[in-house]
Amino acid sequence: MFGIVRPCSHRLGENLKTQWMAHLCGLCLALRRDHGQFARIVTNYDGLLISVLTEAQAGVVDGSRRTAGPCALRGMRTASVAQGEGARLAAAVSLVLASAKVRDHVADQDGLLARRPVAAAARRVAAGWGRAGAHSGAAVGFDTGVLVEAVDRQLGIEALAGPGTPILAVTEPTETATAAAFAHTAVLAGRPGNAQPLAEAGRLFGRLAHLLDAVEDRGADAVSGAWNPLTATGTPLAEARRLADDALHGIRLALREAEFTDRKLVHLLLVHELRRSVDRAFGTAPACSAHQPGPGAGPYGPQPGLPQGQYGAGDAYAGGGNPYAGGGGAYAGGGGGFGGHGGFGSGPAPVPPKGRRGFWAGCGVFLTLCCTCKMCCAEEYEGPWSRKKRSGCCQACDCSCPGGCGGCDGCDGCCGCDCCCPCDGC
Repeated sequence: MFGIVRPCSHRLGENLKTQWMAHLCGLCLALRRDHGQFARIVTNYDGLLISVLTEAQAGVVDGSRRTAGPCALRGMRTASVAQGEGARLAAAVSLVLASAKVRDHVADQDGLLARRPVAAAARRVAAGWGRAGAHSGAAVGFDTGVLVEAVDRQLGIEALAGPGTPILAVTEPTETATAAAFAHTAVLAGRPGNAQPLAEAGRLFGRLAHLLDAVEDRGADAVSGAWNPLTATGTPLAEARRLADDALHGIRLALREAEFTDRKLVHLLLVHELRRSVDRAFGTAPACSAHQPGPGAGPYGPQPGLPQGQYGAGDAYAGGGNPYAGGGGAYAGGGGGFGGHGGFGSGPAPVPPKGRRGFWAGCGVFLTLCCTCKMCCAEEYEGPWSRKKRSGCCQACDCSCPGGCGGCDGCDGCCGCDCCCPCDGC
């Protein structure tokens, strides 16, 4: 699974966790039903937001749920899953964007895709996904051409981008694509008045997705020499964080203008969990105590592979060094001193980060993780492509509610918002 909105199950509470899993499984099964077993590989956490938004506006109606059979990812249990136009739109968007991602990897000759036979096979898969996505989109009245056009435009913008290019010029195609997808959920739900605020929320979500991906990949891209929008445009992390925070605020305001039948899950995912995604990407706060960095990593956690000293002593996030590099600063708890990594103390030398897997190698690992239920049930597993450590989507961590309310099911909005209770220090 991939995506930037990855909530811990304990924060959702039993009711919202059931709803979230219903949309996740609904997206996966919609892909299998309409496009075959292999298409399930494009299931992602962000794609299910389309299904969530559609149902939040229309409400749960007859035919919007069905009981799915046992699945390895659910520990061979049955479950009630979402179905209908929202799930089909989510599947169409996921396929088209996955097709574009594969074409991008082929163009960059990443990993095994540098070999002509493998690249040719990948292009055929991408073309098939693109056609399938267009077909599914047309079935629910959505023209996926806007997504394809945005992706094609992205390649040209990246080719021309350089130092001094505004980072928002690079994120614009992604913003346009996600705005169109979010806005169409209002059409499917029969709430045309929501199209404009949801388009704005989608535009800002696309901006965030692009920025966070660039921040998380910055260290690995520097090592491999791959193109990165922040590095290419010379955008400092402080500016990227400011833009991310502005986008978070804008999404919250846009959602307030939209009308929902039940906004709890939407609010929790697109306001609270999205803020945690930003904190996680910038290393400014761990998501929960189960995800705390190890001893000596400091409160911000390590960011392996990022070159040291990207920030100067006067940077707002640096505190005299680079907190994102896992060493070298007052908050990094690591290198450059007399007791941490790379210094004169007893700490071991840092382990070089593993490189990302190629597309097909990642697919093989993904299928292995699926068949062994690790993505669902394991306490921790290695991401199939990124190699980052992940927690199983059904694995509860040991984070407790700081307000003592016991989570979403035991609190009436003690955090001051209109969702049940994400409990950020309430």
